[in-house]
Amino acid sequence: MERLPVPDHVIWAEGSVYTIGFDAALCAWRRLLTPGGVLVVTEMEWTVPSPADPVRAYWDAAYPLRTHAANTDAVQAAGYRLHAHRSLPESDRWDEYYRPLTQRMDRADRQHPGMPEAPAAHRTEIDVRREHGSDYNHAVSILRPHDHTPDTTEDETMTTWTACPETTEDIPAIRDILLAAFPTALEADIVDALRADPTAWIDGLSMLSTAPDGTATGYALLTRCHVDGAPALALAPCAVLPSAQRTGAGSTAIRAALDAARAMGENLVLVLGHADYYPRFGFTPASRFGIRAPFEVPDEAMMAMALDNTRTVPAGTIRYPAAFGVRPVLCCPGAQHPGHHSAFHRGADRHDDRSHPAMRDANRGRPGRRAAKSSPA
Repeated sequence: MERLPVPDHVIWAEGSVYTIGFDAALCAWRRLLTPGGVLVVTEMEWTVPSPADPVRAYWDAAYPLRTHAANTDAVQAAGYRLHAHRSLPESDRWDEYYRPLTQRMDRADRQHPGMPEAPAAHRTEIDVRREHGSDYNHAVSILRPHDHTPDTTEDETMTTWTACPETTEDIPAIRDILLAAFPTALEADIVDALRADPTAWIDGLSMLSTAPDGTATGYALLTRCHVDGAPALALAPCAVLPSAQRTGAGSTAIRAALDAARAMGENLVLVLGHADYYPRFGFTPASRFGIRAPFEVPDEAMMAMALDNTRTVPAGTIRYPAAFGVRPVLCCPGAQHPGHHSAFHRGADRHDDRSHPAMRDANRGRPGRRAAKSSPA
């Protein structure tokens, strides 16, 4: 369903979006709509702020639900505006789905593989609906794509971008972006290694920004790290195709990744990069939180941000995923623009000024020329 064959003026998904997930569908289908196109989609939503424990437990395990307000936020973040929204009548659910389904289950041949389990699962869902139907409902939304607020570049041109979590089909394009943005394949290989590490990788936090024509252009990744044992997120790498630097493609991907992390309940995010770039997203020196890098780095380059200011932030030393290697160093932003990605390089032989002019220039407080292609803006 995320690889529909051709663009269309109307995409109608009634009772089917759950097969790939609401957010994934919004991202995958937007690029398939022709100008002026409409997406009509149904989704289950909580109708009360505090659902009963049994119904919340059931849907958290089966298909996590959100409120209408939270789904509206997701709609806007994916590049749509909500044209209309309506809760579907309860009678539709029973008359058109549950009662016919029950009749078919009663006639089902239980000798077929999986048949004893399938009716049992359906009956559980029906029981939950019967007992707690007032806590949630199906709703239909009519959505129209809109341009995001344009980013103004230094040459006063305007570009619009859409950011979506990566899919399997996006992996080659992400690698191409990284190979184009950096002088070696190191960062691309790090991302591949992170993707293969279940202790580091978090689905939904690898974010790709695309141009209005669907071209994959910018990239930002958040993976699991720790601060003295407490979970946190590391923002790295970030990259943009050289032809699209300073157009907002990287900023769009970064903001989308941070928004997704916040929606997941994450809090602490760490980044190693240029102090003139990352504060625009809310980052401040990590030392203010009592957080230290596990290697020598300029204080202003190691930054942290709390996504929820009401929560406690752990203090201590950062432990990065294994894919970043045992000898992290700072790759400073390119001279063309202060916006830069923090790269972590393996091997002690790479940790000297001759091998890394970026590190040498960082200690002098100047942007390094080596990473000029890494600007995510």
